[in-house]
Amino acid sequence: MNCMMEQTERQLQSLRAQIGQLGDDAASQIRREQLRRDMKELLEACRTLSPADKVYLARHPSRPGTADYISALFTDFFEQQGDRLSAEDGSIYGGIALFHGKPVTVMGHRKGKDLQENLRCNFGMPNPEGYRKALRLMEGAEKFRRPIITFIDTPGAYPGMAAEEKGQGSAIAHCLAVMSRLTVPFIAVVTGEGGSGGALALGMGNSVLMLEHAIYSVLSPEGFASILWKDSSRSGEAAQVMGLTAQDLLNLGVIDEIIPEPLGGAHQNPKQMYRRLDAALVEQLERLSKIKDLQRHRFGKYRAMGNGFLYDTGRDSQ
Repeated sequence: MNCMMEQTERQLQSLRAQIGQLGDDAASQIRREQLRRDMKELLEACRTLSPADKVYLARHPSRPGTADYISALFTDFFEQQGDRLSAEDGSIYGGIALFHGKPVTVMGHRKGKDLQENLRCNFGMPNPEGYRKALRLMEGAEKFRRPIITFIDTPGAYPGMAAEEKGQGSAIAHCLAVMSRLTVPFIAVVTGEGGSGGALALGMGNSVLMLEHAIYSVLSPEGFASILWKDSSRSGEAAQVMGLTAQDLLNLGVIDEIIPEPLGGAHQNPKQMYRRLDAALVEQLERLSKIKDLQRHRFGKYRAMGNGFLYDTGRDSQ
């Protein structure tokens, strides 16, 4: 998938490398300032990005992940492991923590920063035991009246034969069923890739937020292009027509809020991203705390999705 951001990233890396090689003399200081201005100009060009650029950024290996957000936004985090049936799944990371001094249950998909970590996390693609662990965390949050915050960043549930034999579809469906019955505040945040049912299994929040350059879709652009045109190299074209960006999904009513990212993506300034996400979570929790029946609110939210389309086509929306 060719995109502007990939070339921009290479240029930024080159400029950073040049800055790192400069000394402390006057000439180096002048050169350093010029290189920093060049970097700023490159980032300014990132204000308008194509869907293909957003796909690139959503998948960027340096993009903050669930573990980064939990470390930055929460205190006293206590990780919970295992599904109490078969195994631990490193691609789902979660537990109990404090958010501004209040107990919450927090979890999300986990990808690695390098090959070895990605192998341990199965590249962010959960197996059934991962979803059963998420289910256990949700049920604990419901029992002890803790708000739930999830971070979504996965290409999808693991599609291997072993996962299917262990009940992948059933595990995801069970998560959906339990989420629909929760009576505690539930906020889902799409931070990177939101791929199909593997993402939706953590995504039925009362509030669904997306980072500005995250994506959320039923399948990948490569998969879309392969099915529609029998040519995965047309993934950039597919991204244009899939409606997978945060802006598209806000217009469709699938999400509730877009959280702006630093120029060039969240990885360019993670601390700024953490501050913005923290403020959004505080605001959403305050809003949800005023809703008396959160289960009914969630049901109404998802029941209403697609009504505009159904009315437009003359179908019965009931």
